[in-house]
Amino acid sequence: LELGGKNAMLVLADADVEKAAAGAVRACFSSAGQLCISIERLYVHESIADAFLERFAARTKAMRLGTSLAYGADMGSLVGERQLETVSRHVEEAVAKGAKVVAGGVARPDVGPYFFEPTILDGVTEPMSVCGEETFGPVVSIYRFTTDDEAVDLANSTPYGLNSSVWTKDGSRGRAVAARLRTGTVNVNEGYAPAYGSVQSPMGGMKDSGLGRRHGSEGILKYTEAQTVAQQRLLPMAPALGMSDEKYAEFMSRSLRLMKAFRFR
Repeated sequence: LELGGKNAMLVLADADVEKAAAGAVRACFSSAGQLCISIERLYVHESIADAFLERFAARTKAMRLGTSLAYGADMGSLVGERQLETVSRHVEEAVAKGAKVVAGGVARPDVGPYFFEPTILDGVTEPMSVCGEETFGPVVSIYRFTTDDEAVDLANSTPYGLNSSVWTKDGSRGRAVAARLRTGTVNVNEGYAPAYGSVQSPMGGMKDSGLGRRHGSEGILKYTEAQTVAQQRLLPMAPALGMSDEKYAEFMSRSLRLMKAFRFR
């Protein structure tokens, strides 16, 4: 089962701001944010947050919307009216409760019936639906953090656990942070493509984001049926050799302790 996500991207203090901003556009707005592994939460270290947001917002505002199947447009439509209603409700509620629209924030019926601009929100807090619920659209909220520990805690503070992303110039540091994130896939210095494209590696969700895995050996095993064949040796699993129930229980307890002490399996 794959059951959705509220995927987080962590931009650490030593990240390349330009590359991270460009990567965030891909991670948040490809397919109009309608990928199960799309990023909806951006956690950026406070020392680079302003520089990152400036570049990310500029790239987002420059995106071209279009209906054509040809090359040229940067983002297309939502899938239907229901999804447009969800995206609009999340953004409108957040703004009404104090969030700031950094980019986008409105529907674009002039382009097509289900178009919504790629949107960046700042100042999002927990009472807002967009903070914890899956939007599944071109909307991302930005948050600031001070330490890697804080970033990990914030990223993990959701019932979901499908995908996440870590950006840093230090690959070892990125992998160490990635190992602490409770998501089925984690990508270092990209939003989702490396894990998604690694078809020999398992993919799936943790927590409320799903059960089981596809791809890799773990994915193959779900198509198999396991069978256990066990043969009893020496004594039966019942009192024997004239032992009473009490003597049998004592004998088995002592035997198991000895087996454990001698590491006998």
